[in-house]
Amino acid sequence: MKNRTFYIIAAGLLGLSILFWYAMFQPNQPAGLAENEPDYFDGSFDLIMYHGEGCECCVEWAKYLEKNGVNVTSELVENLHEVKREKGVPGQLSSCHTAVADGYIIEGHVPVEDIRRLLAERPAVIGVSVPGMPPNSPGMDIPVENTYQSVIFDEDNMFIYNTHN
Repeated sequence: MKNRTFYIIAAGLLGLSILFWYAMFQPNQPAGLAENEPDYFDGSFDLIMYHGEGCECCVEWAKYLEKNGVNVTSELVENLHEVKREKGVPGQLSSCHTAVADGYIIEGHVPVEDIRRLLAERPAVIGVSVPGMPPNSPGMDIPVENTYQSVIFDEDNMFIYNTHN
């Protein structure tokens, strides 16, 4: 009887091991993407950008996104600070424009690859920001050697999402 129990347990563990390794080598679908949700890896998604009058770098960031397959709708607003407050953008993450893509806040000169990653991974955050206006970020395009970071944030926390050179 002891041998039979041993063989049953061994067979069960072997079966679980095979299932584990089989699952490890299956193509991964990003967490949170269901079959009926859009696939953001093709680069096409809609984004609404809120900005103030006379900010040329906002226009340049929108052009950069459009060149990368993003459908940008630009909305000129009188009180951009009110938009930021309504959307939950922390003051220390603020920049010159605020955008919304599929329910996420995109604050400042965020590179398109960070937006695509955010939309594919669907983390439980409010959005992503590139605080301030780094000179070599998309839309600013000043050729300097500068490292800047994108930050994801929720109501209580901020985490570095990516580092750019």
